[in-house]
Amino acid sequence: MRSFVLTATGRDRPGIVAAVTRVLLDLGVNIEDAEMAILRGHFAIVLILSAPDELDEAQLREKLQAVGRELPLEAVTLSAVEQLAGGSPEPTHAISVYGADRPGIVHGVAEALARHEVNVVDLSTRIVGDDPIYVMLLEVALPPSLDDAALDELLARVGQELGVDVSARVLDRDVL
Repeated sequence: MRSFVLTATGRDRPGIVAAVTRVLLDLGVNIEDAEMAILRGHFAIVLILSAPDELDEAQLREKLQAVGRELPLEAVTLSAVEQLAGGSPEPTHAISVYGADRPGIVHGVAEALARHEVNVVDLSTRIVGDDPIYVMLLEVALPPSLDDAALDELLARVGQELGVDVSARVLDRDVL
């Protein structure tokens, strides 16, 4: 089996997922992992694919590009990747960030977590409400060297530096 990463972006409209997945189904390509979002009217998808060794990669690319032109999409990319052992890290904690919108919130939180070897597994942001509040939600995987108390202390410092409210909770593995 061969593995690929497929990304597609464009103005949102019904039928994008159906059109892209039709090409994959017709060529015997399996979707192993998928993430899709609509951000302020813009569609984005990332798929991890597995394909038979005999797949004609040029044909797959051409058919995906044709779908991209037909819909139209702004970008469609296909990249061969090696299959990684172990898959994605298991998230251990959920972090919530709330505050006034301004540049630097995502970077400030991400940089502080990276300095302590915390892996960001999932991240989403939104601006909500009439008095706009910036909301960032993360799922992270803590390294063995960082316990819950140290994470809380780290996030309190980050929240104070950025002027935002930050909290974390342990994820219940049974829910995931």
